[in-house]
Amino acid sequence: MGRAYQNRKESMAKTSDAKAKVYSKFSREIYVCAKSGGIELEGNLALQGLVERAKKAQVPAHVIDKALDKAKGGGGEDFSPARYEGFGPGGCMVIVDCLTDNPNRTFGDVRNCFTKTKCKIGGQGSVSHMFDHSAIFVFNGEDEDAILEVLMMEDVDVTDIECEEGKITVFAPHTDYFKAKKALTDNVENIDLDVDEIQFVPHNMSPVSGDDVEMFEKFIDMLNELDDVQNIYHNAEL
Repeated sequence: MGRAYQNRKESMAKTSDAKAKVYSKFSREIYVCAKSGGIELEGNLALQGLVERAKKAQVPAHVIDKALDKAKGGGGEDFSPARYEGFGPGGCMVIVDCLTDNPNRTFGDVRNCFTKTKCKIGGQGSVSHMFDHSAIFVFNGEDEDAILEVLMMEDVDVTDIECEEGKITVFAPHTDYFKAKKALTDNVENIDLDVDEIQFVPHNMSPVSGDDVEMFEKFIDMLNELDDVQNIYHNAEL
């Protein structure tokens, strides 16, 4: 699983958007999370983790504070999550996660990205069964057996763990995210999480080559240009 995650991460890095887009995505997600679970970090673990990830992504403090203040006001937009699945160039599988205040508009925009790049949008569950919805933690370390023991002692259902080039990667079901994170931060001295996320990780990678590579990059770029799109997951290996 780890190698598939790394391949996806590297291929996505080639089509990452500008900083302003990253700020916008974090701002919207922080607003929604704070509005639904409260603005106090101590009482909203999801928000706490989200703010930590935003800081690691170098999102300015004023962007984070503005999103929290907006949520505190109680008014503003009413965003809801939307997920779309389908098949991209070369037959690769794609999951698109959105936050939207107009589902009809968002579906039309996402479908347009599929159709204009000769891809096929599918129904709910059409490709997600070929992904694991995983909590992923990456940090410095060498002794994966010791980490596994810590997690098992805390009753975390570890699905995979690996150590490569001085980095330990832990995969757990997304439902065990908070339990796994607490186990690591409480029991691993001076831990600094390079990756602390919930992602869709593909079971297998799908090679994309020839003319499909250019079409795939166009497809991802079009999705990234949509304000409602928060995350894009795929199993394409360029």
